[in-house]
Amino acid sequence: FMEFKEIIKRAEKIKEAYAYLNKVEGYKPWGLEEHVQGLVGDVGDLTKLMMAREGFRFFDENDVDAGMAKELADCLLSVIMIALELNVDLEKEFFKNIKKLEDGISERKAIKRK
Repeated sequence: FMEFKEIIKRAEKIKEAYAYLNKVEGYKPWGLEEHVQGLVGDVGDLTKLMMAREGFRFFDENDVDAGMAKELADCLLSVIMIALELNVDLEKEFFKNIKKLEDGISERKAIKRK
């Protein structure tokens, strides 16, 4: 498996390739707003698959779980693209957030023991 930094570098290469492809094909380049809209679309697709999995929607393919896995990966890519647009060090922020959550869990466990 790839390290977090490698995943972000691959996503950055994809972002650059799409920017070039869009330019060559005469489309506008995607920026922050378009990547956020892409994320919203990906989350919507994931939601539809979740509903299909629970029997609330029709899904015309056999493997709903595979579709959900693909959409989760699309959501991750969209989040990375947004972070790149905002010059956010996503790896740093992710681990900072995880540490905060872990500390919060530890504090709640300590409170419960009293």
